[in-house]
Amino acid sequence: MRRVLLTVLALLCAAQVAPARQQAAKELTVVGRLTPTTEAGGWLVVADYGKYLLTNANQFRRQSWFREGAAVEATGRVRDDVMSIHMEGVPFQARTMRPRGGSRNNNTTQAPDPQAGPPPQVGPPPPTTRAGIVRVLVTGEAFVEAQPDTVSVTLSVVTQNASASEAQAENASRTDAVLRAVRAAPGVREVKTSGYSLQPQYAYKEGAPPTITSYIARNSVNVTVGDVRQTGAVIDAGSRAGANSVEGLAFLLREDAQPRQRALAEATREAQAKARAVAQTLGGRVLRIVEVQEAGAVPLPVPVYKAEFGRAAGAAQTATPVEPGSLEIRAQVTLVAEVETRE
Repeated sequence: MRRVLLTVLALLCAAQVAPARQQAAKELTVVGRLTPTTEAGGWLVVADYGKYLLTNANQFRRQSWFREGAAVEATGRVRDDVMSIHMEGVPFQARTMRPRGGSRNNNTTQAPDPQAGPPPQVGPPPPTTRAGIVRVLVTGEAFVEAQPDTVSVTLSVVTQNASASEAQAENASRTDAVLRAVRAAPGVREVKTSGYSLQPQYAYKEGAPPTITSYIARNSVNVTVGDVRQTGAVIDAGSRAGANSVEGLAFLLREDAQPRQRALAEATREAQAKARAVAQTLGGRVLRIVEVQEAGAVPLPVPVYKAEFGRAAGAAQTATPVEPGSLEIRAQVTLVAEVETRE
């Protein structure tokens, strides 16, 4: 009786396992794109519904369409008895494989029977190289010189007095005179106050709290000069009227459209030349420009300029000489190019 029960249980287990094996061995068709694996020589068919690791990829690799990113349709079965190091996908043995969209009669490749020996060679052997497409990122940079057309000058009136009100009053009178003088100077476009401060000055003695000895009032005036040649005359006019500190001198370029365009054009040409050089080195050519990014054309500060100040008020016979030099417009362009190579 016990032997009969064991026989019945064995038959029931076999009945449950058999359908699972039949399902695993059933052929299925996978549609996706070829992708290399992290394991050397491994290939995947990546579908929308999963990844399938080709266990016999070498049987199809000599086909001209077998390359990374190629859309394929593979028919075969899942191999439950195969394991890989990383198990990137379901092990899959393809019986046939063809490029997706090709003729089913002419482009389908069937895996040969390993016991049938190699197929006969017909015609010349297939080429050992094939075309590939890669994307390269290159950056071009250009510098264009331009003469500044505007100058920004900051003149300050500094007064000091033991009384805060006296320091303020003297400063207000002298600043008013400076404003009237620079407004009347040739080439001036704009005049505005750019800063004002009144600060106490302290004396320090050991063992005693600090005491205020005087007050310093400072009023700064920013002058925009539209004619660079008149910069020295503006500085002298402000100095004679009471300005006793020149705190800033900046050369600007207001009409910058043309030099900016030239800089961008040169940067673009340099980036294109780099893309062609990369393509030639890889043995191919540039197919098209996929993307263009430009960092803009930015005027750089004047590296060197000459400015002489310090003449006594009312003693200057000629304008203070100011030499602006040249401004540099810098442009940067980045291209993403699609390059055809020979692998």
